[in-house]
Amino acid sequence: MSSELLVNVTPQETRVAVIENGMLQELYLEREATRGILGNIYVGRVARVMSGMQAAFIDVGIERTGFLHVKDLMVARDADVLPPISEVLHQGEKIIVQVVKEPVGTKGARLSGQISLAARNLVYLPDQVVAGVSQRVEDQVEKERLRAILEKLTLENVIGGGAIARTVAEGASEAELAMELEFLSKVWRKSLDMKASSKPPLCIYEDLPLCLRVLRDFVGDEVERIRIDSSEAFASATKFSDDMVPELSEKLELYAGERPLFDMYSVEDEIERALHRKVPLKSGGYLIIDPTEAMTTIDVNTGAYLGKNNLDDTLYKTNLEAASAIARQLRLRNIGGIVIVDFIDMVNEEHKRQVMRALERSLARDRVKTYITDMSPLGLVEVTRKRTRDSLSHAMSEDCPVCSGRGRVKSAQTVCYQIFREIVRDFKQYQANKYMILASRDVIEYLLDEEASALADIQDFIERPLRLKVDTDYQREQYEIVLS
Repeated sequence: MSSELLVNVTPQETRVAVIENGMLQELYLEREATRGILGNIYVGRVARVMSGMQAAFIDVGIERTGFLHVKDLMVARDADVLPPISEVLHQGEKIIVQVVKEPVGTKGARLSGQISLAARNLVYLPDQVVAGVSQRVEDQVEKERLRAILEKLTLENVIGGGAIARTVAEGASEAELAMELEFLSKVWRKSLDMKASSKPPLCIYEDLPLCLRVLRDFVGDEVERIRIDSSEAFASATKFSDDMVPELSEKLELYAGERPLFDMYSVEDEIERALHRKVPLKSGGYLIIDPTEAMTTIDVNTGAYLGKNNLDDTLYKTNLEAASAIARQLRLRNIGGIVIVDFIDMVNEEHKRQVMRALERSLARDRVKTYITDMSPLGLVEVTRKRTRDSLSHAMSEDCPVCSGRGRVKSAQTVCYQIFREIVRDFKQYQANKYMILASRDVIEYLLDEEASALADIQDFIERPLRLKVDTDYQREQYEIVLS
C-alpha cells in the first residue's frame, strides 16, 4: 500500500501525518513544552521497593516516580523463577533504566532495566548476548544472512552486547550494519561514563526528535514521499538521511507552497473529527467511541441505514464497514490498552466469520502490536493494543472545566496553535492591514502569558499589528479572527 508522510513543523510543535491512499491513517504529535520521554534512558534512584508487588518505584527526575517490575530487570530475563525484588534492588540504589511506556493520566512511566538503543537497521541490546532478526522478515535466506552478519559483528564488538536486525534491514550490507552497531556502542559507552560520574536522577540518553524518529522507525519501501514544510527541519532530515539512510534522500521534499501542507489532504478536518466520540459510516451507520481509565468501548450502530433487503444483510454490511473503520480509528486516535467492540448482533455464523476476517485484515496494517479475541455470542470482541504513548485525545485536550471531566475540550494551548495557523493562512490569502483575535478569557491569557514569545514571532512574520480582545460569551474552543 503506497503512503507518504507529511511533516508540519512550527516553533511550538511538530506533527507528522501518515497518509495511505490519500487518507489520514496516523498522526504523531510532539510539543516542545511537553516533549515525550519514551525511549529515554536515565540514571535513576530506587525510591521505594514494594516486595508484595515484585516492583520498585524509581525516581528519574520527572513529576512522578516510574514503575519497574522485577521481570523487566536483566537478572530476571532468562530466569525460570522470578527472584524476590528485595534481593535485587535496595532503596537509594543507583540504577540505569529506560522508559518503555509514557506516563498516562495518574500513572507514572513504565520502566525497564533491559536497555535497547535503536538505529535505522538495528536494535542494540548492550546487556544481552543475542543475534536476532525481526519476525517480519519472512525470507528465510535473508534471515540467515542477517543473523550470520550480526553474530560476527557482535563477537567483534569490544564493548559487548547483542543486536536484532529490524524489518527494514532486509538487503542492508555488512558495512552498513557495522557502522550502526559501532555508533550505538559509542552511545552506550558514553551513557556508562555519565552514570559513573553523575548523581541521580539524570537523563543520559534522549531519543531523536519526532521529525527524525519517523525517518528511522517508519519509513520503508512503501513510503513514496516525505514532504516537510520547514526548511530547517528539512535540512536536519537531509543530513540525518545522508548519514544514516542514504536511500531516503530522494524521497525527501521541501514543501514551500502558499497553502498549508495539512490543508492539501484535509488533515486538519480529520484531526478535528478524531476528537469526537461519534464516527459516521458511509452506509449511514456510526461508531460511538468512549475511552475510560480502564478500557475503551466502541459501539456499532445502524443509524439511518435500514438496508434494501432483509435485516440480516443490513446488520452484516454495517458490521463489515465498521470493522475497517474501527481499525483506522485505533491507529488515528492512538487508542491503547483494552478495547471492547460491541458489534450489532448477527445470527448468520458465516457473517460473523467474515466480519472477524475484515477486522483482522485491517488491523494487520497497524505497526503497534494488536491482539483480538473471538466474537462472543453477544457480538463482543476484545482488542488489546499496546499502549506506548498518549492517545490523540489526551495529547490535544483536557478535562472540561464545565462538566468536571465527564467530557473533553481542547486545551488552551491547542486553541492558541489553531489561532496561529489560521492567522498565517489568512495572511497568505487576504491583504488585511489589521488583525483582531476574539477569544475566551483563558485563551487570551494563555496567548499573553505562555505563548507571548510565539505571538510576537507571528506578529513579526505577518508584519501587521495583532489586537487581542476577550469575549466573555465565548467558550474555550470558540474564537474569531477579524480582519480589517
